[in-house]
Amino acid sequence: MHITLKATGNNAGMISHLLAKNPYNTYDRTEKGARVRMVYTVFTEEEAEIVIQASPDSIDLVKNSPDSYDITQYINDREFVTSSLFCTYIRGTLGTALNGKPKEDYIAWVTHPFALELSFGPVASDLPDAVVEGLFAPLGYQVTIERGEADYSFQLKNRSTVRYVTLSGHQTVQYALRQLLLLIPVLDNYKHYYISEEEFDKLRRYGEGWLSAHPLRELIIRRTLHFTNLIEQFEQSDSAATRTKKHAIQEQKHNHEQDQQQEQSLEEGTQQPTVRLNELRYQAIMDVIRKLPRRQKIVDFGSGEGKLSARLARMKGIEEIWAVEPSAYAQVRAVERFAKLERHADAIRPTPMMGSLFYYDEQLRGKDVMILCEVIEHVDEHRLNRVMNTIVTEYQPGMLIVTTPNREYNEVYRMDQQELRHGDHRFEWSRSEFRERCEQWIEEAPYSLALEGIGEEVEGFGQPTQMAVFTRRKEPKNS
Repeated sequence: MHITLKATGNNAGMISHLLAKNPYNTYDRTEKGARVRMVYTVFTEEEAEIVIQASPDSIDLVKNSPDSYDITQYINDREFVTSSLFCTYIRGTLGTALNGKPKEDYIAWVTHPFALELSFGPVASDLPDAVVEGLFAPLGYQVTIERGEADYSFQLKNRSTVRYVTLSGHQTVQYALRQLLLLIPVLDNYKHYYISEEEFDKLRRYGEGWLSAHPLRELIIRRTLHFTNLIEQFEQSDSAATRTKKHAIQEQKHNHEQDQQQEQSLEEGTQQPTVRLNELRYQAIMDVIRKLPRRQKIVDFGSGEGKLSARLARMKGIEEIWAVEPSAYAQVRAVERFAKLERHADAIRPTPMMGSLFYYDEQLRGKDVMILCEVIEHVDEHRLNRVMNTIVTEYQPGMLIVTTPNREYNEVYRMDQQELRHGDHRFEWSRSEFRERCEQWIEEAPYSLALEGIGEEVEGFGQPTQMAVFTRRKEPKNS
């Protein structure tokens, strides 16, 4: 993980005084458990290039983690990508430049715009290239985005989230570094620490002079603060915020990603209960199952932490629930949740099962109901037809219930046209695209199809979630 800062033109060498780092010495320190190095690869009065690199300890990154039982904690990109972690490591190194407080003889250069080139990476971002460019171009930068060389038999490289970004333009060193330290975490969209009101000060200090007029201000604030209540508090306390922004913040309450984070906070007792989209999905699925004459045997595919399975466990008429999930971490959370059901005399205990849509399991064949709640969008689109064929021809459930995001509704959330609601989504379909695919899946299978929406409906955009209910018809006996 690194940043390269290059200045050219008359007096380019003055940036060494703004950084307060001697160009003839190598800066090598340990910051928050990571080794941070700064070196001048070029230094003259007309050109100066500085590379800032951070190397965290991969073991230290997961030490004392609650996921110590799960080997996948060691398989992550935090050691390599330029992220909020990286910004934390280098913040102390750049303190003089960020605060604009060099030695008195050089104060005048703090407000001097240099011809700068800033490059950083690799950065893993779920934002499309157009949005990445939209974050930096309004600040006066020419943006270049590159991906690493790779030889694939299909267009995986073009869809890779990992990119290297280069910015070119005239800017003061202080503003350039503040913009990077605020926007790099926006790109990565992952915070390694607890998000609280302390982030307000960072937004104000690093965003001073440019954030209030930025066309993607709402996106920057949303991906910095994440939680709706924090976003609202920031807007209310920020004297520069306008009243017209508040309606957009209210709409963001329905954002899929925020909904998941709010749900976690609710479990920890930090939020007041509200009717969330995730809860509406569960309720819609349960309403469908409750009306079935046969609902004894249920398969919850991609059950995650077992939230839906735990709700179904208390429904009358259900005798067994298979909670199928490939993630060991999610399975452990599900087991803990299922154990709590013992206090309810009317509840059965779901059976957690390690499994995947890509591997057929005879045990799951012929059940009354199979559920894929917010699952298919996490599957590569070119593999999905095979998965669905296995379900309708091999598993043959009496009913199949599938929910997935409605891409048209993303515009209600003020999302970019190419932006997806979650970093792991491989696709999101419009209502017509979803209907077309559903009809294809059962073209030669004995199933009928019913489609409906879940969540608040907006004219022209539908509802945030779409649900397909496939009901197996009785096949006529051969004469």
